[in-house]
Amino acid sequence: MSKIHFFEKGKGQPLVLIHGFCETSRMWEDFAEKLSEEFRVICPDLPGIGGSPISGDQVALEEVAVILEEWLDENQIMNPIVIGHSLGGYVALALLEQIGNRMKAIGLFHSTAFADDLEKKEMRNRTIVFLKKNGVEKFVTSFVPPLFPENRRDELSSEIAAAIEDGKRSSLDGLVAFTGAMRYRKDRLEVLTHFSGPKLLIAGTEDGAVKIASSRAQKHAFTQYHELEGVGHMGMIEKKQETLELVRKFALEAL
Repeated sequence: MSKIHFFEKGKGQPLVLIHGFCETSRMWEDFAEKLSEEFRVICPDLPGIGGSPISGDQVALEEVAVILEEWLDENQIMNPIVIGHSLGGYVALALLEQIGNRMKAIGLFHSTAFADDLEKKEMRNRTIVFLKKNGVEKFVTSFVPPLFPENRRDELSSEIAAAIEDGKRSSLDGLVAFTGAMRYRKDRLEVLTHFSGPKLLIAGTEDGAVKIASSRAQKHAFTQYHELEGVGHMGMIEKKQETLELVRKFALEAL
C-alpha cells in the first residue's frame, strides 16, 4: 500500500491537483471546493509533506512517480487530469513519463519541463545546507514571502501568513529530499512533446522561481499557454478566480 495522505471531493472525471514545494494538499482547498461541482478532485500530500510519511531524506522524482502510480491504482483513479504547481509540475511530468497515455491531460502551474540550470542547482545545494542547519520553521518563514511579488506582499499578508503555516507542515526530511529531487531531475520536454493529450502551462511575468523567459521558451510544447501579467509564483492565490477558471475550462475541454 502506498502511504499517501489525500483528500477528495466530488464525482466524475478524476482531477488530481499536486501541491508545490513548502506546500501541502491544503493549498488546493478553495480550488477543490469549486472544481468538485464538475469533477472528482483529489489532492495528495507528497511523501514527507503534510500527512504522508517518508523514510530518509533522499528521493528521486522517478520513485515518487512509482508511489503515485500505486496510489492511483489503489484508489481507482483512472485516466486522471493531473495539474501540478511548481514542484508538483515536476512530479506530474515524472508521472506522465511513468504512465504515459493513461493520463488524460497535464497542467503545469508556475512550473517547467526544463531541468535546473547550474545557478539553480547551486541554490538547491545552499537550501539543503540551510535546512539542515536551521530547520523547517526558519526556512519556510524566509522562503515563502519572496514567492509573491514585492508590491503585493502587504495586500496579501494574510494569505502569505497562511501559506507559511501550511509550509510548516512539511517534515525536514521531506524538504531536504525534494530539494535534492529537484536538483537532480532531468529535462522532460521531450516526454511532454510526445504526449498526445491536452497540455496546459500557466506562467507569471513576475515569477522569480520559474522565469518568464523559460516559460516562453517551452510554450510551443503546450496546447494552452497563459501568461499572467504582474503575477509571481503563486497565481492560485494572487489571481484565484482567474486561474481557477483557466483550470476549470482546461479540464472541461480535456473531457
